[in-house]
Amino acid sequence: MQIDEADPKGLIRESYRIEGITLGECRSIFVDWALSLPVDAPMKDALRALIAHYALPEPDHPMSGVMEAGLLAPEAPKRRGGRAARVQGGA
Repeated sequence: MQIDEADPKGLIRESYRIEGITLGECRSIFVDWALSLPVDAPMKDALRALIAHYALPEPDHPMSGVMEAGLLAPEAPKRRGGRAARVQGGA
């Protein structure tokens, strides 16, 4: 995946340019970045590309840790419909 596809608004790129950026600010930017990805974009592929491009050269930057943590996050749970959802839901 190309960097411009992985970071369509340049949010991650800009976070690495902000001097003195905090971990909390990086987390906020990361959420904005995740919401800016197209719905069908493979988030983990995008993260891998961004980590290779930005985090490997600057491992001590707070955004590097945020992206690494994002890569470890579990996938969103799949919605279960029909009887299986009703039975487990206790409805």
